[in-house]
Amino acid sequence: MKKITKILSLLFVLMLSFSLVACGSKKDSKDDTTGEASLDDIIPEETVTLNVYTQLANYSGEQIGWFGQVMKEKFNVVLNIINEGDGTFVTRMESGDLGDIVVFGNDADEYLQAINAGLLFDWEEDELVQDYGSYIWEHMQPALDKNRGISPDGTLYGFGHNVGTSATDYEPFFYMPDIRWDLYKELGYPEVNTLEDFIPLLEQMVELEPTSDNGSKTYGVSLFPDWDGDMVMMVKATGALYGYDEFGFGLYHVERQEYEDVLQEGGMYLRALKFYNTLYQKGLLDPDSMTQTYDDMSEAYQTGAAFFNIFDWMASGLYNTPAHKEAGKAMMPLAAKDQTNLTYGLNIYGANRVWTIGANTNYPELCMAIINWLSTPEGFMTMEWGPKGVIWDYNEEGKPYLTELGENAMSDGNTEMTDGYSGKYTDGTSKINNQTWARASRNFDASNGDPYNYSQWETYLSKPVSEIEQDWRDFTGALSPTEYLENNDHITISIGTTYVATPKSDELRTIWNQVAETVKTYSWRAIYAKTDAEFDSIVEEMRTKAFEYGYEQCVEYQQNEAEIRKNLENEAKAASAGN
Repeated sequence: MKKITKILSLLFVLMLSFSLVACGSKKDSKDDTTGEASLDDIIPEETVTLNVYTQLANYSGEQIGWFGQVMKEKFNVVLNIINEGDGTFVTRMESGDLGDIVVFGNDADEYLQAINAGLLFDWEEDELVQDYGSYIWEHMQPALDKNRGISPDGTLYGFGHNVGTSATDYEPFFYMPDIRWDLYKELGYPEVNTLEDFIPLLEQMVELEPTSDNGSKTYGVSLFPDWDGDMVMMVKATGALYGYDEFGFGLYHVERQEYEDVLQEGGMYLRALKFYNTLYQKGLLDPDSMTQTYDDMSEAYQTGAAFFNIFDWMASGLYNTPAHKEAGKAMMPLAAKDQTNLTYGLNIYGANRVWTIGANTNYPELCMAIINWLSTPEGFMTMEWGPKGVIWDYNEEGKPYLTELGENAMSDGNTEMTDGYSGKYTDGTSKINNQTWARASRNFDASNGDPYNYSQWETYLSKPVSEIEQDWRDFTGALSPTEYLENNDHITISIGTTYVATPKSDELRTIWNQVAETVKTYSWRAIYAKTDAEFDSIVEEMRTKAFEYGYEQCVEYQQNEAEIRKNLENEAKAASAGN
């Protein structure tokens, strides 16, 4: 009898073993000795293509260049980037397959629709994130908690971008007015007291340099419509120079905690709209602004065809090449005396652009492992700047630094890659166009606690600069734009909170889309108004049309949202004061 019992027990164990093998569970890829997931076991033997549907991409097709090569070398995958064209989201929702890796532009409407349709993968199913997203699990718990709170059923589907390692730090200034400093110097450093004072300054600059590097006519400003959302992007973003953050149909002043609807008489949006119209009337606005692409605009700034912009990357990434600086030319920040530039406090909960995984992917472990690696110091630094040892590395003291190639690439995106990586640097940058950490977050691998942002590295700031950059340092008494704006009280901080926009009803979404189209269309018409009277007439027609569509419902919704945001900011302030 004992013998039979032993045989039955053995048969049961064997059956159980075969059953577990047949299940093909991802747990099988764990290391037997450590219990930890083994990355090697999920790397495909043959190269696979992962569809990355990202609502933030300016590109469609296979990820090329150095980032594509890194993904192939490390994970044996090809990333097929699918951007957000007209109807893309609806089409993919109807197909029941959003993609393998899915990146949302916000964590409200469409994100929640995807959750409700069952098209996103549960990150905690079979401990997926614990096993294959261990770095995320260890370092981003507040961001994961926020994501659970967004989900109608409390399920974890991802995390928002720009996660902060500390709630007490803030981002370097993304918004700031950069001007052609060499021309400003030649004009004798005239005083600029307010936004409108840039207009006569730009007039004088165009007179000094009427043609660009390639012989085309120069202008004060060159705009583009590619990033327009509820409003004209370049117009609403100009409000950031005075502490305003985009907030639905309007702007939110982060210091006063007040909402201002987009059509408010005397409001910041209409002020900025008039600023660009005045530039147009004076022949200082690139006349192709309304129809040109992002690439066209980039070329205008690269060749010195425009002298003023409001984004830091338009100067550092487009114009300030080694060749321009050697020629004594550069775009550098100059703040009007009344400016209070918006910057964003680091948010340990992450922001609203969500990293997720499609529910129907055949490779959930692989997708998670990729997102996890992009959240490690090496992975994030690689995605942001380039391959380690080629573009950047750590010195003998453990401090991050740019290589010679890296310095060239940061100042000139057309720099050719080396060390087995093909193409121009800019061609190979990540086309996903989303971040995991905030660049100002602390890099835990850096011995001196430097952030991820190379422009804040000790090794970078201590390097000698060009003669024109040194002139800016001497004039401002600062080593960096952030130090300059801090020293002169040109700073307003948007506090990081757990705020998420309240879902809109179907009726409100319809109204919202109609109003958005009206605001964008008439804003561009107003920019191109030939007289002040025509400008006023177009603005009044825009207001009339918007109200006909139900604009007041949009404003009422946003006012309620502003109250929610204000309360959460006050909670965050109180929590910070208690630490």
